[in-house]
Amino acid sequence: MRQILRNARVLIGSKIERGLAVAIADGLIESVMPQDKAPGGIDLGDRILLPGFIDIQVNGGGGALFGELPSAETIGVIARAHRRFGTTGFLPTIISADFERIALAIAAVDEAIECGLPGILGIHIEGPFLNPARKGIHDASRFRDLDEEAFRLLTSAKHGRTLVTLAPEETTPSMIARLKGAGVIVSAGHTNASYAQTRAALDHGVTGFTHLFNAMSPMQGREPGAVGAALEDEASWCGVIVDGYHVDPVMLKLALRLKGPDRIMLVSDAMPSVGSDTKSFMLDGHRIVAENGVCVARDGTLAGSDLDMASALRNAVALLGQDLGSAANMASRNPAAFLGLSGSLGAIAPGKRADLVLMTDEFDVVESWIAGKASGPEPAPRHA
Repeated sequence: MRQILRNARVLIGSKIERGLAVAIADGLIESVMPQDKAPGGIDLGDRILLPGFIDIQVNGGGGALFGELPSAETIGVIARAHRRFGTTGFLPTIISADFERIALAIAAVDEAIECGLPGILGIHIEGPFLNPARKGIHDASRFRDLDEEAFRLLTSAKHGRTLVTLAPEETTPSMIARLKGAGVIVSAGHTNASYAQTRAALDHGVTGFTHLFNAMSPMQGREPGAVGAALEDEASWCGVIVDGYHVDPVMLKLALRLKGPDRIMLVSDAMPSVGSDTKSFMLDGHRIVAENGVCVARDGTLAGSDLDMASALRNAVALLGQDLGSAANMASRNPAAFLGLSGSLGAIAPGKRADLVLMTDEFDVVESWIAGKASGPEPAPRHA
């Protein structure tokens, strides 16, 4: 089946180009051409057409929390909630849990991918190999050593990508190298590692940093810490939560100057409140309330976010001064490259999968496509 999407402003590389049409065939982008070369088709009304957003850290959405009930059905609820905000690919994320629950989560993602649930790219296992000093909302009683049993579990997924967030100082460089060799993507987070420990982890296979600045040892004059190592390293990727609360925009601007926008990824770290009218939920025995865009426990601890990817894009432009092309790449091209999926995702170009999002000038989502299939008639919500 072939279809034409015409009369759009399309992100090509890092620039928005006007008056283009995108031809789609068999779920892939066939070509991009001037709209006068493509009569007929679906008129997009001169709106903005971007690659679909890829979110590597999604705890929940639509009232569902993946770690609470790890099943393919839960993943489906979360996927539908986030697709309304332009997310066409994501990693369901489970925070520190016992191994039995993590195994259930891995099995749920495998099942979701096997049954063809759109947009599921793998799993993000955030913990339980973390430092109690930087635990955040995680339950430190569940923290474990990264032993042989853990290695077998982390390498057991049959489908998609496996991303593991760990504290480098809580394991060894050789274990990190083994995980990388087994195909696991390793990210540093919830860590109190020194610069030297973080540098060693980078040298042995860590390629990312989970929610940069949050829950990690900061830069100081005589000890650069994990943050300093992240910002110095040219090859690694940094996920950032751009909601105006997790990190001061000034710090994120500085990170952009040091890392460059090509190594920064927008993430939501979303909780069940995203895409739901219910703004409170339970997390490991804590009552979490989403107020004014922030998810917090009773003691004020941040617990994920109430952020969606369309809002993250909007904030990257408004709060960080990024142009739309750069911000959009932080939401699509960069996470695709981090996951090793840039051959098929993350850009509007011939041969890529037709994962697309159509937006207004206010960055509200009008429609999305996954493998060329539109999401349907449900109207996308406008931002507050």
